[in-house]
Amino acid sequence: MAERDWGNLTAITEFILLGFGDLPDLQILLFLMFQVIYMATVAGNTLIVVLIVAGQHLHTPMYFFLGNLSCLETCYTSTILPRLLASLLTGDKTISVSGCFTQLYFYGSLGCTECYLLAAMSYDRYLAICKPLHYSTLMNSRVCFQLAAGSWLNGFLAITIFVLFLLELIFCGPNEIDHFYCDSIPLMELSCSDTHQVILLDFILVSVFTMPPFLLTPISYVCIIATILRIPSTTGKQKAFSTCSSHLIVVTIFYGSIMIVYLLPKHDTLRDLNKVLSLCYKHSVHPRELTPLVNSLIYSLRNREVKEALCKAVSKYVVFTKTCRDSKRIT
Repeated sequence: MAERDWGNLTAITEFILLGFGDLPDLQILLFLMFQVIYMATVAGNTLIVVLIVAGQHLHTPMYFFLGNLSCLETCYTSTILPRLLASLLTGDKTISVSGCFTQLYFYGSLGCTECYLLAAMSYDRYLAICKPLHYSTLMNSRVCFQLAAGSWLNGFLAITIFVLFLLELIFCGPNEIDHFYCDSIPLMELSCSDTHQVILLDFILVSVFTMPPFLLTPISYVCIIATILRIPSTTGKQKAFSTCSSHLIVVTIFYGSIMIVYLLPKHDTLRDLNKVLSLCYKHSVHPRELTPLVNSLIYSLRNREVKEALCKAVSKYVVFTKTCRDSKRIT
């Protein structure tokens, strides 16, 4: 990118992601840790998608949304961790302005999309528990596709509008971002332009695009819990709660960690704690590098149908391998 003159100011061409540069002795350890997290996250979420596609008994609305969520988590992790791993391995902490905005765009879009997908999953559980007689009618394949498509479209639309306004800002230095990924807040802090309009736009977009799915999620669970408490038998209560417990845990981790990160005071003494906490949320912002891994573990370890599908897949693989070996011995 060529340098541009704005009065007496020169536009910068790259940013420096400081990341964990203040911990030089731990670079190799951090690289190995994030490498394991990345590989486990991709493998876990990919496995869930494969099981859902291959298992006919998993072709239900709940698992349709879970498959979308697993795809999203894989993409989400891939927007942040490969760049971080390369930086830890090579020591190169620079990122071009266009690369920084591209990372911000996909990271923000996927984070916003997850808000909608979690809300859609909450609505699905609400219908399954509170409206069981009308569930198959209200949550048919067409509605599932519309909710999933709407989640992806709204997530990317919101961030597209925001990034277009963010691109109008002038960056003339300094160019150091005290984090390991490009986020909107540190970018606006580095800008030489007046950011009041962008901050106002950010507030409006959050209110219009993010607040509705956020509110829908707790409202759905209030209705779900109220319905479960009215079930007379203990067994019935446990069965009803087990159908939404995994999703409730994921929602709690997702929104809880986001609130902790963004409500935490911005003092220098808490800067490193902000970095660590940001690993736990998405997203958003999460890069939420731990959340995609935790999500796959929660849905695979706490979900009986997923575990059964995994056992069947392993059994088929063992039988297939044994058959191939026997056929080779015969020939």
